[in-house]
Amino acid sequence: MTLALALLLAVLALMGMPLFAVLLGGVLLAFSAAGTALTVIPVDILRLAETPVLISIPLFTFAGYLLSESRAPHRLVLLTDAFFGWVPGGQAVVALIACSFFTAVTGASGVTIVALGALLYPALIESGYSEKFSLGLVTTSGCIGLLFAPSLPLILYAVVAQQLNVGPAVSINDMFLAAAVPGVLLIVLLGLWSFWRNRQAARRKAFSLRAALHALKGNSWELPLPVFVLGGVYGGWFAVSEAAAVTALYVLVVEVVILREIPLRKLPAITTEAMVLVGGILIILGVSVSTTNYVIDAEIPARLFTWTQDHISNKYVFLLLLNLFLLALGAFLNIFSAVVMVVPLILPVAVGYGIHPVHLGVIFLANLQIGYLMPPAGLDLCISAFRFGRPIHEIVKASLPFAVIILVTVLVITYWPALSLWAIGG
Repeated sequence: MTLALALLLAVLALMGMPLFAVLLGGVLLAFSAAGTALTVIPVDILRLAETPVLISIPLFTFAGYLLSESRAPHRLVLLTDAFFGWVPGGQAVVALIACSFFTAVTGASGVTIVALGALLYPALIESGYSEKFSLGLVTTSGCIGLLFAPSLPLILYAVVAQQLNVGPAVSINDMFLAAAVPGVLLIVLLGLWSFWRNRQAARRKAFSLRAALHALKGNSWELPLPVFVLGGVYGGWFAVSEAAAVTALYVLVVEVVILREIPLRKLPAITTEAMVLVGGILIILGVSVSTTNYVIDAEIPARLFTWTQDHISNKYVFLLLLNLFLLALGAFLNIFSAVVMVVPLILPVAVGYGIHPVHLGVIFLANLQIGYLMPPAGLDLCISAFRFGRPIHEIVKASLPFAVIILVTVLVITYWPALSLWAIGG
């Protein structure tokens, strides 16, 4: 009977049943079979709800949605274009920086494609970049932002790792710092390739101090935000949850009261849209806590580690297989689902091989971001095809060179731990 119910859950999951329902059904089935009282599930969810950093998820998400509905994306493109447009390949660098920053604050690369695509794609074509290159660049640039604070996947990984309490402690601040250098490396390498690919075709615009100052003035309200928030967190002035509250309040006041780009009548709709995303994340996270506890109680990670050691003695072979597994996983699961479902299984095994949990987090997210670009179901590919009205195979071919560079960089991140652990003494 238990096996039949498990198979039924697997079939329902493949048919599109919501992930939280599959997880909840699975953990109810597992606890029932083990004779454990089902009251442990609401107790676990209550314990999670008391985690202070959890409040940062809805607050950062709300701030990101407000920014995407304002004219902030347009001003950001003007600013980066004014300062980098004169550089060879400058418009490509503009797209990389603007999309990465915007994904970092919104937490969703798909939103970046929709919000910035209409601005960047025609600008790239006008500057002499090919249509294929421009499509690939706009499609892939956003996912890099998942490695920059205050990205939601970084926060989510830290929360899940803290619940596991395996190996060295993991904080959100650690994840923010650890992912920053790999993220910058990705931008640099993609920028260099963009310059080389378009060294003859792309046209440069002359630098204008007047235009740069005008763009700087236009962004005078948004520019202090990352400096103030991240500087406050790393400077010890306030915690991440307090930084999220400051961010949400600041963006709300600036966009609604000072700049008046978002009318009050639109706030309920924006809030609802943002909280639907947050609700989905929190429900999955809440159910996953009980799933994690069952996995630990059943000693599944210990058995998995023993099996892995019996078959894989080399740490670096394990890392290579982990990369392949995560790439396959990212092609079918969104990054939030993958974090809450797989980290409880992988983290204890990785720690057994001497891999720092923070380094594992960067490897994990760097691999999964490529999943947004993996056919046939990569989320960014689908959104880009819809946004630009192109067949999916055309978007895949345009994105392939960028995905290859990201993949090579992920291998560097994997086998060079100091790139991620420099700031935390790992």
